[in-house]
Amino acid sequence: MKREPGDDNYGELREGVRVLCRQFDSAYWQKVDEARGYPEAFVEALTKAGWLAALIPEEYGGSGLSVTEASIILEEISRSGAFAGAVHGQMYVMGCVLRHASTEQKRSYLPRIARGELRMQSMAVTEPTAGTDTTKLKTVAVKKGDRYIVNGQKVFISRVRHSDLLLLLARTTPIDRVKKKSEGLSVFIVDLRQAVGNGLTVKPIRNMANQETNELFFDNLQVPAGNLIGEEGKGLKYILDGLNAERILIAAECVGDGYWFIDKATTYAKERVVFDRPIGQNQGIQFPIARAYANVQAADLMRYKAAALFDAGKPCGAEANMALFLGANASWEAANSCLQTHGGFGFAAEYDVERKFRETRLKTPKNIQLQCGIDAIPTYILCS
Repeated sequence: MKREPGDDNYGELREGVRVLCRQFDSAYWQKVDEARGYPEAFVEALTKAGWLAALIPEEYGGSGLSVTEASIILEEISRSGAFAGAVHGQMYVMGCVLRHASTEQKRSYLPRIARGELRMQSMAVTEPTAGTDTTKLKTVAVKKGDRYIVNGQKVFISRVRHSDLLLLLARTTPIDRVKKKSEGLSVFIVDLRQAVGNGLTVKPIRNMANQETNELFFDNLQVPAGNLIGEEGKGLKYILDGLNAERILIAAECVGDGYWFIDKATTYAKERVVFDRPIGQNQGIQFPIARAYANVQAADLMRYKAAALFDAGKPCGAEANMALFLGANASWEAANSCLQTHGGFGFAAEYDVERKFRETRLKTPKNIQLQCGIDAIPTYILCS
């Protein structure tokens, strides 16, 4: 069931990522997870190797790769047993800057992000009462002179404490003053180094996985007008554009997780002997793994389809959502089959199954309602 480098014409890229990931073994990730820490050494290594600057054009110091290639990088990170959730924001968050920021903003931020001098890993969209209906968010930004004054609250915002820049979506025109409810929202770049403690309060949210998650409180935070991305009031379209890339990339992580679980389960099933025979000879073990493998493969194909459309500049909102939906379900099914195959040992931290089980759960069915969900497909169509 193992797919080797070169099977999809990206063998050199895959092997390059695998070589780096091999430097961070199971013991490293268990130590980070136990400490509820952030994998600084791993992130630094990826940054120096240029992998996190994959989508930044060469003119700004990046690699200028496609979303397809970037998705392969994250797939391989997940498949190595690492936690891609600690780093994927660097790829998709700055995509909004890439596609919609001014030339001046690009020149100011992108080279420094590519060099690793700045981290732009965090995006603040979700709110406690809005859920997936982003048009109803309540965080407001009121322009006063050369600044916007921001007030409101965000929740489930990742990597804020390990990021220098935050992408913020806020309402700049009251909803009762716009023709369409998707209008009147704007995107800003917030310099976290200046904002935290000066109008922005960050409250950590402890969760089942070692995912740095936070609640944000904005109290008269001042954001320079020059930090507005694109046109005022067009922010939701900009965010949705970036979310297509996010969903494709996270779908690839799910695929990577799925293959990791399947490889892990298959290996264990061959080695574990009970009643004088490998447990992998039992159909009760074989069938769940085979079914999970088929679903991961199907999700993989949808990931490639969505990425190809994105790279071609074609509409891909529905495909990106379906890629994540299928990928998340497939990785969760693979996780369950792997845990069942390992029996009691699946709960032991030394096998890594329980850690990866918790990590992939972040992207699975119920959380799809938060991250995208089938209900986001008509939302995309409505606002595009």
